Amino acid sequence: MRDLAFIAFLAALLATGFRRPFLFVLAYAYIDIVSPQRLTYLLLNSVPISMLAVALAVAGWLAFDDKKDVRVAPRQFLIVLLLGYCLYTTLHADFPIEAKDKWEWVWKALAFAAFLPLTLRTRLRIESLLLFMVLSAASIIIVGGIKTVGSGGGYGELNLMVTNNSGLYEGSTISTVAIAIIPLIVWFTRHGTIFAPDWKVKTFSYALIFACLLIPVGTSTRTGLLCIGLLALLMIRDTKRKFVYLAALGGLGLVAVPFLPSAFTERMETIKTYQADASASTRIAVWKWTMDYVKTRPLGGGFEAYRQNQIRYEKVAVQEDGGQAKVDRSVEVDKARAYHSAYFEMLGEQGYPGLAIWLLINVAGLFRMEVLRQRYRKPEPGQEWIGPLASALQSAHIIYLLGAVFIAIAFQPFVYMLIGAQIGLDTYCGRKRAESAWRPLRKARVATA
Repeated sequence: MRDLAFIAFLAALLATGFRRPFLFVLAYAYIDIVSPQRLTYLLLNSVPISMLAVALAVAGWLAFDDKKDVRVAPRQFLIVLLLGYCLYTTLHADFPIEAKDKWEWVWKALAFAAFLPLTLRTRLRIESLLLFMVLSAASIIIVGGIKTVGSGGGYGELNLMVTNNSGLYEGSTISTVAIAIIPLIVWFTRHGTIFAPDWKVKTFSYALIFACLLIPVGTSTRTGLLCIGLLALLMIRDTKRKFVYLAALGGLGLVAVPFLPSAFTERMETIKTYQADASASTRIAVWKWTMDYVKTRPLGGGFEAYRQNQIRYEKVAVQEDGGQAKVDRSVEVDKARAYHSAYFEMLGEQGYPGLAIWLLINVAGLFRMEVLRQRYRKPEPGQEWIGPLASALQSAHIIYLLGAVFIAIAFQPFVYMLIGAQIGLDTYCGRKRAESAWRPLRKARVATA
C-alpha cells in the first residue's frame, strides 16, 4: 500500500512537470533527499527514477526555459573542476571497484549542483526549491521526532523509516541537516509567499523546528548537540533584543534538561572523556593516519582510500573505586576505519588539490552570502526578503561545516543543493541589479534621442 502512495505522488509530480518543466527539478530534489526507492519493496526500487527525473529536468530546461541573461557564477566552474578532479582520482584510485561505486552517486550530486542555479531565475523558483528541500527533509525529521517523543531513541537505535544507515538516514547526518534547516524554516515564517505565513503556517513551522531539535536527542549524536549550540550563537546576530533572547535561551535550556532521556545525557557526557570512547578515539587515530598518508600521496588515493588504514589507539577510562580514581588504559587495534570527517575525507580521497577546491567552494559561499546580507541590510521596497534569506543560507552552511568536522559528508547531495540555492540567489540579485541600472540609462538615451 505504501508503494502505491509513493508511486501516485511521484506520478502526479512528474505529470505536472510536463506543464511546468521546473517541477522536474523539484522532483529530482525530492527523490535525491528522501530516496523513496529505498522505502518501497517493489516497483520504485527497480526503476532508475533518479536518472529519469534529472534527465527530464535538463531536457525541460533546454527545451522550454528562458535563457535570456543566463549567468554562470565562478562557484559553478569550481564545482565542475571538482567533478573533473574526482574523475581523475577515481581512474587512479587505490580501490578501483569501490571507488567506482561512490563515483556513481557523487558525480550526480556535483553535476546537479552546477546545473541547478541555471534554473533559479525567479524568487518563486528559489523559494520553491528551498521549500521542497525543507519539506523533503521534514518527512524524515517528523518521523524521527515522533519516535523520539514515544521511545526516547538512542544512539544507533532510532529507526528513520529504513534500516539502511546512509544518506540522510544516518543519525549524525540527519542531526546536522535538521539543525541547519531551522534558519530556513524561520525565514518561511516571515517571508514565504508560496504559503502565506499565517497562523497555520507558523504553527506547523514551529512544530517542525521542535522536531528538528528532537532529532539530535533521538539519535543521541554529539554532533547534533554542537550544531544546536552553534545555531543558538548564530541567531544572536539577527535578533534585535539580544538580552531577552539570551535570557529566554537559558530558561529553555534549564527547563529542557530534566526531560532529556538518560541515553542522551550519558552519550553527551562522553564529550568530556573522549579518550574513553572508541568512536572518538578511532576518529583521531584515522585523522593522524590520513595526514601521514597524503605525505606520500598528495593527490589523494581516490574514493574509499581509507580501506587500507591500520590504526592503533589508546583508550583511557577513569573509574571511581572506593573514593579513589583508577585509570584504565588499553591499546586497541583496528583497520579500514572510515574518516568520520568531511575535511579528512577530502584530504585522503582527493588530496591537497581536491581539499583546496572543496574549501574554496564552501568559503566562497559564506563570503557571497555575507556580501548579500550587507548589501540588502537596508533594502528597497520588494527586496526585504533577500538579506534574511542570505543570512539563513549562510547560517545553514556554517552549521553544515561544523557537522562536517565529525561526519564524512563532503559530497552530501542536500548540501550541494543548498550551495546551488546560494548561487541561484546570488545570480538572481545580480540580474536584478543589472536591470535596475539599465532602466535609468535607457530612459536617458530615449530622452536625448
